[in-house]
This record gives sequence, C-alpha cells and structure tokens, in this order.
Amino acid sequence: MARPGLILKLSCPDQSGIVAKISGYVSGYSGNLVEFAQFTDKLSGRFFARLEIETGGLEVDVDDFIEGFGTLGRALHAVWHFRRLPYRMRTAVLVTKTDHCLREILWRAELGEMPVEITSVIGNRDTCRSIAEQAGLPFHRIEMEGERKKQGFTEIRELLEAQGVELVVLARFMQILPDDFCRAFDGRILNIHHSFLPAFIGANPYRQAYERGVKLIGATCHYVTGELDAGPIVEQQVERVQHFHSPQDLVRLGRDCERGALARGIRYHVNDRTIIDGHRAIVFPD
Repeated sequence: MARPGLILKLSCPDQSGIVAKISGYVSGYSGNLVEFAQFTDKLSGRFFARLEIETGGLEVDVDDFIEGFGTLGRALHAVWHFRRLPYRMRTAVLVTKTDHCLREILWRAELGEMPVEITSVIGNRDTCRSIAEQAGLPFHRIEMEGERKKQGFTEIRELLEAQGVELVVLARFMQILPDDFCRAFDGRILNIHHSFLPAFIGANPYRQAYERGVKLIGATCHYVTGELDAGPIVEQQVERVQHFHSPQDLVRLGRDCERGALARGIRYHVNDRTIIDGHRAIVFPD
C-alpha cells in the first residue's frame, strides 16, 4: 500500500533561499522529503519546483500543514498546488477510428503505471467500442457529422462534467475542439499529434514525409489550447527514417512514437510532473 503523502508544485520569482525555506517548512513539521526537483529559468527569472513529501510522521494534521504553507507561499509570491497521495485521476479517453493509443493507455493503466481511473471512452465512431467494453469501460458514441458537431461537443462536455473528469485524453480523436471547450478544460486536455511538431499538415502526413525524404519522424504529446496544435509540449519521441522505409513502415514507426509519447505525457501529468508556463510546459520527468 502506498504511503500517505503530498505532492507540492510551485512556481515563483527566483530569489535566494527558496529551497532552504521550503525544506525548512517541511522538516519543521517532521515531514520527509522523498523528492525535490527544481529548475530556475534564468531568462524569465522564475523558479519551478515539484516536491513529494511523506506525511506519515507529521506533527500536525495534513490539512493544517497545507494551510500553514500559505504564509510561506505568499511571502515567496508563489503559485502552488498540493495533491494528496495516493490518488487516481479521473480520466476520459476520446477516440475516433484508430485504436493503438487507446490500447496503450488501457494496458499501462492495468499495469499500474498511471494512477488513473478511466471513467469512459467517448468516440465519434463505433470502431473502439469493443475494446472499451472488453476492458469493462462504458463507451459513448457521440454523433458529430455536419451540423451535429456543435451539439456533439455539448454532449461530450455534459458527459465529462457528470463523470467528474479531471483529465481528457485525445487518443487520436480526429475532431478540432472549439475554443469554449478548450477554455473549460484548460490545462486538462492532452493530445497526441502524429508528428514531431512543427510538422506536415493536412491529409496523409506520412505520405508527405515519405515524399520529402525525411530522416526523422515522431510524435508530440501536448496540452490543447484554442490554437490548433500549438499548446505547451509535454513529451516528444522520434525515430530515424532510412531510405528503404516505405510509407507503411513510417506508419508503423509513427504508431510506436505516438504510443510512447502519449503514455509518458499522461504519466507526467497525472503525477503532477508538469507546470504550464505560458506557451510551454516545465516537465520534471521520472
């Protein structure tokens, strides 16, 4: 059984003594620091950190520990967030036809690599229904053809809100999310893009890559914003392309990149290893 603990994410203007002050606060209440990852951005002058704290030996109630940190946080002019451990993040997976990313998520969740509770699989096609149902998950088919698209996104939002979803994963969900949807779930939608962004756009990107004789292909896991495929990047994976690789080979290599990049991106997010900083994401990998 996992030990009781907390994850603390924090960002603030860089200044002397931050690490000592935070560590001192934790040790002052007999908390045990399991991890203290930090990064100082010299260009912006900001400090970022992720702490994992065992709380079994705390001298005060955990709620009091969290509330008491506010005095230090405000003194540092920080933005911070605590999460109690252990936990499982309520996650919905959106799909269209392609199933390899969905299968990867289900497999890794079953292995316990990701602390997620998958609430449902939502698709605008029935292709992935059997996969979801075999995993014991509800599958919701949402019609999104033509004039049904706006209503379809309304129905998806209602499902996510009713399920108390904390993270939305677009596992090759081939629909562009409207701005209001992106704003409602800001910082809580992860997408896998079939290229090492910036990339070939439009139809059949692997055919375009083949015709241009690319030497690297890849995949990008990023947060979704109202600007298409321009959200903060969480993880990327690439593969070397050889002259003898066919378009079908590129599809095969690309699938591997997509599965790996998405799995790591989800794992970093649900373990609070990402901090969104404007147009980019600070990532503390495990």
